[in-house]
Amino acid sequence: MTDDIRDIVLGVVAAGLSATLGWLARTYLWRRGLRRKQAFFGLPGHSECLLVVNREAGGDGAVHRYDVFALLELSALIKDCGAHAEIVQHDTARRGFGERTEFCVGGPASNRRMAAHLSSLLPGIRMNTEPEPKAERGALRIGTEYYRVEPGVTEYVLLARLTAGEEARPVFLFCGQRAITNQAASRYLARHHEKLARKHGDKSFCLLLKVVNSQAYGPDVVELVAEVTRTALAPVPEPEPSAS
Repeated sequence: MTDDIRDIVLGVVAAGLSATLGWLARTYLWRRGLRRKQAFFGLPGHSECLLVVNREAGGDGAVHRYDVFALLELSALIKDCGAHAEIVQHDTARRGFGERTEFCVGGPASNRRMAAHLSSLLPGIRMNTEPEPKAERGALRIGTEYYRVEPGVTEYVLLARLTAGEEARPVFLFCGQRAITNQAASRYLARHHEKLARKHGDKSFCLLLKVVNSQAYGPDVVELVAEVTRTALAPVPEPEPSAS
């Protein structure tokens, strides 16, 4: 074998080894990222989860189109984890939580299960579901702070990951003042789940997000207002009765 042939053979072998090592490294990093994603969402491969949907106000079982878009965002995350989703209407999801990961979409006015979750899991938060006065409709009370909605201009949504124990699967809440904010929260989760997983791990958290100028930008411009976990988990003290 001449020197030229030997150099060619060695070059081919080195290129093959380099390609193999690169493939193995990429595969290892992809699998590690997938395991972290599955752990954050509580979705090991081939597991089952629930997508709990609300109904459009005034509709007969219909789901608002922005909530459908939110479900599509979440379905992509679920598929990436190798899991499967069951879509359940809010008024038929009569089951506990913790056995399967749950994604619950919609405010308490249109989603009974969301109302139950807020009451039992986030007692420090209230959302006004009364139609009148109109200026207070959908207002969020978090502890002693109030966040009112200005439709199309400034709207708020809660994004929460909650667990009932170390072995329990998480419940994700997307509780917005308008349907478009639910889609904004699901998109925020899709874009930032890696950062959220690094910060919170498998712990519960609750974020208050602000959707800015949705009439112009849709669900894309979202700002993190605050992490409100501690306040949300603490019951709101009832006002003392006035002295007669």
